[in-house]
Amino acid sequence: MTGLKAYTTKPKNVRIRRSTGRVTLADVALVAHVSQQTISRVLNTPDTVALETRNKVLAAVKLLGYLPLKTTGVQPKKRVAVLIPTISGTIFDGLIQSLNTTLSLHDFQMVLNESGYANKDEDLLLDELLQSQPDGIVLARLLKSETALEKLLQSGIPVVEVWGTTPTPIDMLFGFSHEAIGEAVAHYFKALGRSIPALVSGDDPRTMLRAQGFLNALKKLNFLHAGAEGSPVVWVSSPTSLGDGRAGLAQLLKQIPTLDCIFCSTDMIAMGVLIEAKSRGLKVPEDIAVFGFGDLPFTADTDPPLSTVHVDSAAIGQRAAQALIDRIEGRTVARPILDMGFNLIRRLSA
Repeated sequence: MTGLKAYTTKPKNVRIRRSTGRVTLADVALVAHVSQQTISRVLNTPDTVALETRNKVLAAVKLLGYLPLKTTGVQPKKRVAVLIPTISGTIFDGLIQSLNTTLSLHDFQMVLNESGYANKDEDLLLDELLQSQPDGIVLARLLKSETALEKLLQSGIPVVEVWGTTPTPIDMLFGFSHEAIGEAVAHYFKALGRSIPALVSGDDPRTMLRAQGFLNALKKLNFLHAGAEGSPVVWVSSPTSLGDGRAGLAQLLKQIPTLDCIFCSTDMIAMGVLIEAKSRGLKVPEDIAVFGFGDLPFTADTDPPLSTVHVDSAAIGQRAAQALIDRIEGRTVARPILDMGFNLIRRLSA
C-alpha cells in the first residue's frame, strides 16, 4: 500500500554520530597519555595506580564514553546484539530468523536480548547491552530515553533500527510507518461501506502509533459513530493475547451493540475477536468485519480467514543484518534509511 522511500544521505534533523567505530582502549590511552596496560590496571586493580593517574584515566574514560568489557576471556570476534521487546508469541519470528540466518552466513553471532515494553529501565538496559561491546546493534524496540540515545551515539557502534520509522534515526533504519498502517485500515473500512468502527489495541509505543493513525483517519473521514465523541477503543496491555481479543469485543459490544467493523492491533487479538463473535452468534464479515496486523502463519486458516496487514519482516531482517555487516567490515551502505512499506491482505473476515 505504500511506496518505498530511500535516502542515500541523511535527511534534515537526523542525529549525527560522533564516530564510525566503537571507542577502544587505545583511544583512551591516547587521550590520557598513558599506556593501555595502565588503563587496564586502573579499571581492574585501581589501588595499584597513583591517584593522579587514576583520575586522569577515569576522566578520559568518561569523556570518550568508553565501556569496558563486562566479562573476561576471549569474546567472539563478530557479534550483533538484537534488542527486541518480546520473544513470546510469533510477531517477531520472521525478523529474528532472517537476522540470524543472514548473520550466520557471514560468520557473525547474533545475541538476542528481550527488553519488555516498559521504559523505566531503558538506561540500565542499554548499559548492560553496551558493556559486552557488540560489533553492531539491532533495535527492534523504540528507545525514548535521551540518555540512552546519547550513549548509543557516543559508543560509535553501528546501529540499525527496525520495525518503525522516525525522522531522527540513530544511524541506519529499515522499517515502516505504523501511523500509515492505521490510516490505511480506516480508509479500507470506509471503502467497504462500514459505518460504526471500533478498535482493540495494545499499549506499547509503536502499537499506539498504529491506533493513533487509525483514529486520526476516522476523524478526517468523518467516520465516527453518531453520538460518540470518538471511535470506541479498548486498550490492553502488551504483549497481547487471544483472551484480550475476546474480552475486548465483549466490552465494545456493551458500548455500541451495532458496531460493524473492528481493527485489532495484532493478529492474536483479532483471532480472539473472531472466536468471541462466533460464540455470540455474530457472523463475520456480514455482521462485523475484522482486520488484524502481522499476517501471522495461522491467519489464512482461521474461520473465516483473517484480513490483516503484511509486513515483510524477513526482508527487513536481511537488510538490517547486511547493512551492519557492511558497516562493520568497512563498506559503504548505499541505502542506510529505507521505508520497507506494507500491504493490506484482504481475506474473508473483511
